[in-house]
Amino acid sequence: MGFETVHTSFVEYHLQRRTGERKGRLARGHREAEKLFCANIWWPLRKDFSGLHPEFEVLDWRGLSYFCDFVFLSGQIRLVIEIKGFGAHVRDMDRQKYCYELNRETFLTALGYQVISFAYDDVAHRPELCITLLRMVLNRYQPEISSPASVKSVAEREIIRLALRLARPLRPIDVVDHLTMNHRTAVRILHSLCTKGLFTPITGEEGKYVVKYELHPSAVQQL
Repeated sequence: MGFETVHTSFVEYHLQRRTGERKGRLARGHREAEKLFCANIWWPLRKDFSGLHPEFEVLDWRGLSYFCDFVFLSGQIRLVIEIKGFGAHVRDMDRQKYCYELNRETFLTALGYQVISFAYDDVAHRPELCITLLRMVLNRYQPEISSPASVKSVAEREIIRLALRLARPLRPIDVVDHLTMNHRTAVRILHSLCTKGLFTPITGEEGKYVVKYELHPSAVQQL
């Protein structure tokens, strides 16, 4: 089935299971930006809407209702996804609203949710970037989902993330300490990443031995 058919069924499924303001909010709130996220980001990445809840109600620290654009619930995953337009979230926001938004995100984090936000302009015009970033988030929880064939192991992806966090070329000892593995295994995995073009080996002063491994910018696409 195509996107339109599946998306319509997705919205109808949630409408049928809601009453009162929860149902009304979904009917009113799932509009252009939210549908665009489904069409441009979620559907190309997942081809399935299971676990995704549109206009999901949560309570903030004051006990007041707040409706998230989406919440993805699957196993231990509790992911809040917001689509933010420049006008409503930047240009037209006053200081009090700004404080409420930051406090709400912190409160949701304290409840165990991970909160991520996408700009409407990126959802509409740069969906490939959003897909890459969302895949990176989901793969931390579900490495088996949407994992490129060129990076097969969890260890390889974690080494790429380590290089991004350290923002410098990796030494084998960095991998040994981070993943609690022996030196030979760390070197073997780093060499494998080099053969895939995701890292570049750097030799020492005499040029005889590889001492560091520099992350290639394209490696981010593999997460």
